Amino acid sequence: MRIEVKVKPNARATRVEPREDGSLLVLVNAPPVDGKANEAVLRAVAEHFAVPRSRVEIIRGASGRNKTLEIREPAPGC
Repeated sequence: MRIEVKVKPNARATRVEPREDGSLLVLVNAPPVDGKANEAVLRAVAEHFAVPRSRVEIIRGASGRNKTLEIREPAPGC
């Protein structure tokens, strides 16, 4: 499943908010330095969808605020 997200780093608290267009607004309290905000986004989205962090990855927009994430399906038999 692919998800479009807009990231707001340095927020007071980390939270995920659905937007009207079907995308997500992800606020993270991590700074956009050394990949800290990206990692916080991945953890927040994984928690929001109740999946392991290892199944969520950034496929587009790693250095910008607009990102495309993919949540991979579990392998068959797992």
